[in-house]
Amino acid sequence: MRNLIAFVLLFSFGSTLSAQQILDKIVGVVGQETVLLSDVEDQYSLAKKRQPELTGEARCVIMDQILAQNLMLNQARLDSIIVTEGEVESQLDARIKQILQYMGGDERQFEEYYGATVTEVRAQFRTDLENKLLIERMQQQILSDATVTPAEVKTFFNQIPVDSLPFFNSEVEVSEIVMYPQQNEAEKLKAKTKLEGLRERIVAGEDFAALAQKFSDDPGSGAKGGDLGWATRGSYVGEFEAEAYNLEEEELSEVIETEFGYHLMQLLGRRGNNIHVRHILISPDITPADETLAMRRLDSIGNLLSLDSISFQYAVTFHSDEDEPSYTNGGNLVSPKSGNTFFEIGDLDPDIYFTIDTMEVGEFSKPFQFIAQTGAKGYRVILLRSRTKPHKASLELDYSRIKAAALESKKSKFMSEWVERKIGDTYIEVDSQYVGCGDLDKWRK
Repeated sequence: MRNLIAFVLLFSFGSTLSAQQILDKIVGVVGQETVLLSDVEDQYSLAKKRQPELTGEARCVIMDQILAQNLMLNQARLDSIIVTEGEVESQLDARIKQILQYMGGDERQFEEYYGATVTEVRAQFRTDLENKLLIERMQQQILSDATVTPAEVKTFFNQIPVDSLPFFNSEVEVSEIVMYPQQNEAEKLKAKTKLEGLRERIVAGEDFAALAQKFSDDPGSGAKGGDLGWATRGSYVGEFEAEAYNLEEEELSEVIETEFGYHLMQLLGRRGNNIHVRHILISPDITPADETLAMRRLDSIGNLLSLDSISFQYAVTFHSDEDEPSYTNGGNLVSPKSGNTFFEIGDLDPDIYFTIDTMEVGEFSKPFQFIAQTGAKGYRVILLRSRTKPHKASLELDYSRIKAAALESKKSKFMSEWVERKIGDTYIEVDSQYVGCGDLDKWRK
């Protein structure tokens, strides 16, 4: 239950604006910070929606965690920890952008859901977000010295009862080098010329939306006449956005190039930093010759790796596609399920699963084709870094996991000790309605 509540507290920022209002009062004081009854009840309601079997005792856990957050916030102010306006605005932009994306860029839907305009919601979010960043900064400071030595990892593992050791299925670690075919210059010129012809037809009076529906290579907007809806600054790739924000309403752009191909756009409206654009995208075709060239290049890299002529890290840095998530992780794939580099066999993409089935640890695969989530056709070489059999947790096979668990345990201890110390130095009040909460006894010392 405590883990679920922690999840709710972490991700519920901004979600209570549309919650039903309750009769409010102050139910806690920590230094200069106050806890409102609505703070507790809003979080309880969110937790209850995610886990209906929660009982009223969950309010005690929520109150405990809110008090701890306010203790860190109060100390952050005392320690003059700074969160800049730029940091707050940057995260506000990202959060509002994310919400609008979920709503298809529809500001009317946004206003109906929150009962306020985007500008008003930003103002309501701002203080909450600034406090959240201060708490995170304070927590980082408290835990900055929390590290574990190999001896501590071993001690942590040895304290786990043998019958409580987790059982791990067969797992593998894999790394990749990814390459996509590049359009040749002849195809790029053909695409650009085609779009310039469409621009001339629009200038001559033909309907933009009709041409977008017929010719655009953007399936999402093409079906809607090229309409991209309302979007905030930062929503588009740099070249596209620079052109869009330089247009006047109803103005037609010149043909511009981005990583997706060639674009023709028209600005339909502007509200402050929000713009409403429609576009036509013509993407250069990838020819069989382009695909063959990419495959051959990757095959050559694979041969050099097998001969130890270059290191895997060198191959990733200078040859793998920089936009792949694995690129910034040294080519290592990270499991979305576990959050680390270990994959249960069944969680692998089928093409990787069948490729590594007969491979030995340390072996490189031959290049093979795959289809990315964007629909693009690419090629990859796989390195099988490790493979385990089903087993109970052990230091030999699972050291990195056990180390991570030991570190989390130590961080929890650091935080608990810090809270205990600061409670003694801070003025604290807890409303009598929580008198039956054993979790809150320490706050009444």
